[in-house]
Amino acid sequence: MMNVFFKKDGSVCRKDISSTENLALPEDVLWIDLLHPTTAEVSHIAQTYALDIPTKEEREEIEQSARYFEDTQSITINTYFLMRSASMDLQNETVTFILFQGILFTIRYADFKVFGEIQQSVLLSPRSFEDGYDILSKIFEVRVEQDADMLEGAAQLTKLLRKAVFDEEASDHTAQLAKLSGLQEFNLSVRDSLFDKRRAITALLKSYKVDPEIKKDLSIVLKDLNSLVEFTTVNLNMLDNTQSLFASRVNIEQNKIIKLFTVATMAMMPPTLVGTIYGMNFKYMPELEWEFGYPMVIVVMIVSTVIPIWYFKKKGWL
Repeated sequence: MMNVFFKKDGSVCRKDISSTENLALPEDVLWIDLLHPTTAEVSHIAQTYALDIPTKEEREEIEQSARYFEDTQSITINTYFLMRSASMDLQNETVTFILFQGILFTIRYADFKVFGEIQQSVLLSPRSFEDGYDILSKIFEVRVEQDADMLEGAAQLTKLLRKAVFDEEASDHTAQLAKLSGLQEFNLSVRDSLFDKRRAITALLKSYKVDPEIKKDLSIVLKDLNSLVEFTTVNLNMLDNTQSLFASRVNIEQNKIIKLFTVATMAMMPPTLVGTIYGMNFKYMPELEWEFGYPMVIVVMIVSTVIPIWYFKKKGWL
C-alpha cells in the first residue's frame, strides 16, 4: 500500500494507492510512504524515480557500515525501529528512508505509531514541512521521544524488581529471573536501535544536502540520543546489580536451609548414639533387665536432643 502526500494550493493532500495499474502519481510530491509494499509497487517507484530500492531480504543483510548510503542525487538510510512481534517479543525492524530531489520515500513492513502521528502533522500543519528532510527530521524527533518513554517505563519496572528482591513474600525466583532477563533484553534492543539512529543522524549532519535549519534540529535529536544511550547503560548496570543482589539472596536462603539441616543433624546425633548403643545385641547389658530402663533411655534421648538445640539458639545459630 502506498500513501502519497503532495502539495496543492498551499496545503498538503493525501492519496492512498492500493494498485499500480494505470497509476499516475500527482505532481509536487512531498512524501511517499510504502507500507507492506508489493514487488510491483517497489518496482514502479524505482522505475519512476530511477531509484535503487533494496528488497526486504537485502535490507536485513546490509552491513552496519553500509546502512547509510549517499550519492550525488539521493540519501538512503536503513535504521532500526523497535517493535513487538506477533509473539509479543521485542525486535528491531528495519525501516528504509530514501531522500531524492526533496521527496521522502519510506519503505516499512511494520506499522509504527510514529508514522501515523507524522502523517496527521503533515496534513494539519503543511507549512511546517517544506520537503522530505523536514518530515525525516520530525520522524526521528518523535521516535526518539517514544524510545525515551519506553526506557522510562523500563526503569520503573527495574526499580520495582529491585525492591521485590528483598520482599519476603516474593518467593517465586523463577518469575523474578524471567522479568530480569526480559528487562535486560529490552534495554539491549533499545540500545541497538538508538546506536543505529545515532549513526544515521551523525552521517546526515555531515551531508551537504541537508540545510542548516534541519541540521540544527537533528543536532538536538542527536543530543537526546546520546542521553538515552547513557540512560540504557545506567539501566543495564542497575539490572546487573539487581542480578547480583538476587544471586546473593538465593545464596542466603540456601545457607539458611543448609544451616537448619546441619543443626538438625547435630541435634539428632546424641539420641541416635543412645539408640544405637541399646540396639546392640550383647548378652550382658544391665539396663535390659531393669524395669525403668526403657523410660530412662527415652528421657536421655529427649534431653540429649533439647540440649544441643538450646545451645545453638543461645549462640545465635538458629
